[in-house]
Amino acid sequence: MTCMDLLASEGVGDPSPIVSLFWIALIAVLAPLLSRWVRGYLPDVVVLLVAGAVVGPHVLGWASSAGGVDLVSELGLGMLFLLAGYELDPRLLRGRSGRTAWVVWIVCLLFAFAIVMLVTDTSNGTRVAVAIALTSTALGTLLPILKQAGILDSRLGRAVMTHGAVGELGPIVAMSVLLTSRSAGSAVVMVVLFGMAAVVVGFVPVRMLDRKPHLGGGLAELGGGTSQLPVRGVVLLLLVLMVVAEVFELDVVLGAFAAGMILRRLIAAGHPDVDSSLEAIGYGLLIPVFFVVSGMGIDVAAVGRSPALWLWFVVTIAIARGLPVWLSERFVPRADTLPTGRERVELALYAATGLPIIVAVTQVAVQAGLLTADVSSILVAAGATTVLVFPLVARLIGASEAKPVTPAHE
Repeated sequence: MTCMDLLASEGVGDPSPIVSLFWIALIAVLAPLLSRWVRGYLPDVVVLLVAGAVVGPHVLGWASSAGGVDLVSELGLGMLFLLAGYELDPRLLRGRSGRTAWVVWIVCLLFAFAIVMLVTDTSNGTRVAVAIALTSTALGTLLPILKQAGILDSRLGRAVMTHGAVGELGPIVAMSVLLTSRSAGSAVVMVVLFGMAAVVVGFVPVRMLDRKPHLGGGLAELGGGTSQLPVRGVVLLLLVLMVVAEVFELDVVLGAFAAGMILRRLIAAGHPDVDSSLEAIGYGLLIPVFFVVSGMGIDVAAVGRSPALWLWFVVTIAIARGLPVWLSERFVPRADTLPTGRERVELALYAATGLPIIVAVTQVAVQAGLLTADVSSILVAAGATTVLVFPLVARLIGASEAKPVTPAHE
C-alpha cells in the first residue's frame, strides 16, 4: 500500500482528524505558493476553497470536518472576523462618505431582496438570507489585493475601504437581526444588549490599563517566550464575546467582529502590540482551516447540476452590490467622489467581491433550514468566483488606464 493509499484509506468511515488536518495543512502551504506563481491573479483563498472541495467528502473523500476539525474551523471563523474588526477604522463609518456607504448598502439589500423575490418562489426568510449573502464585501480578502496593486492609500483605495467596511459590518448585523427565529424587534433588542455587553467587556481592560500603568509593563514583560500573555488575553477576549453572542442567541461572527474592534482600541491606546502574533496564528493556522473546511462543504456535483443558478448568483451579486455603488459615485456629489469612469467601475467590482460573509450566512441559513445544502454550495461557489474574477477585472481596468504624459521640459 502506497503512502497516498494510507492517507486516503478510512474505508467505511470518515478520515481520521489527523489525516484531515494533514491534507488541510498541505493545501494551506501550497495555496500561497500557487497564488504567488500566478502573480496574485488567483487569490489563495480561492485555492483553499477549491482544494477543500476536491479533497472533501463530495469528491475524493480524503478529508472531513469530523473529530474536532470543525471546532478548529469555528475558531478560524472567529479569528477571521476578529482581524476584520481590528482592520476596520471606525472613522470610515462616519462622515458624509460613511453615511453614503450605509445608505448604498441598505439600497443594495432591498434591491437584492426585490430581485430574489421576483425570480424565486420561496419563503421571506430564504429571500432575506440570499439577499444578505449577495450584498457583502470581502474587505479582509481585498486588503492584500489592494496592497499588492499599490492603491490602498489612493482615493480609490479609501473608497473601497469605506464601502468594504460597511459591506462587512452591515451583513453581520443583518444576520443577527433577520436570520433568527425571533421577531425583528426582539432581535434588535438582543443586538443592543449585546452591544452594551461588548462595551462593558471592552471598557474594563482599557480602564484597568489606564488606571494601573504597571499592568501594561507586566504585559510587556510576559509578552514573549513561553508566556505570550497578550496573545492569550486576546484569544480570551475573542471567546468571551463569542460566548456572549451565543448567550444572546446571536451569531458568533458578531462577537468576533466586536472583539476585533475592541482590540483595535486597546492597541490604539498604546497597549501591547499583538497584531503580528495574531496574524501568524490566524492566517498561519486557523483561517486556512476555516476556508478549506468551507470548501469541503461545497457539493461540486450540485454546482455542476445547476450552472445557470451559479452564473445567476454571480451576475446578481455584480448587479445588486456593484451597480448601486457605481451609481452613488456617479450621481451623488461629494468632495471625495471618484473622478473617472474607470475608477468608478473598479470600485463597483471591488465592492461586489464577497466570500467570507457568504460562507457565514449560508452556514447560518442551512442550520436554520432556510437554505438547502445544494443552494448553499452554489452560493459559496459564486462567492469564490467573485473573489477570482472581480478583482482581476478591476486590476486589468486600472492597468489599462492611460499613463500620464511626461512633460517635455522638467
